[in-house]
Amino acid sequence: MKLLAQSLVGFVLLFAVMAAVTFGAAGTPAYWQGWALIVIFFTCAGLISVWLWRFDKALLERRVKAGPGSEVDPAQNVIQSLAGVIFLATLAVPGLDQRFGWSHVPAAVVILGDALVVIGFAVVFLVFRENTFTAGTIEVAEGQRVIDTGPYALVRHPMYAGALVMFVGLPLALGSWWGLAPAAAIVPILGWRLLREEAFLAEQLDGYTAYRGRVRFRLAPGLW
Repeated sequence: MKLLAQSLVGFVLLFAVMAAVTFGAAGTPAYWQGWALIVIFFTCAGLISVWLWRFDKALLERRVKAGPGSEVDPAQNVIQSLAGVIFLATLAVPGLDQRFGWSHVPAAVVILGDALVVIGFAVVFLVFRENTFTAGTIEVAEGQRVIDTGPYALVRHPMYAGALVMFVGLPLALGSWWGLAPAAAIVPILGWRLLREEAFLAEQLDGYTAYRGRVRFRLAPGLW
């Protein structure tokens, strides 16, 4: 029951923060793009959480430990904090855009943004289904092994790839071109995180160096 309570509290807090930032920046609750995104975002997050609760409570427990201050590596705590700020900025800038009318995004692009958010969540789900060791913090758990199947056969960090797709979708779903600017800032932050993560795993996880030799690309096949 403790795990369920932690999950529900985290879910409610995230909803409150996202709604406060999005509609606070917009200066009005009459922001249909904001409501559509929040419904889609939390429907996807809720379905994944229910799946984890039913089929992989160990992974759910690992995920609820994530956040600033939870990492052993001090640099990763900085990275987590920066990522959180960028996430909020990716919601706030479109809200301000909505308030002041800086850009005009067609409804079709808004729908595309919502679809990208769903695709990002779908990638994350595939990662969770394939790898029960996908902790919210960088660590090596007892009995952990290298996973090289499913999305891990394509890129070494598929969950980060899914997060990037989601970050592109967020400002578009909120009807803002300007929101793409803070969203782009997540790229170097994720790059910093995964490079440090790879160095840690190569040292601590048996077989990871060989896996890097088999799967060349980190985030995008053919690119990087």
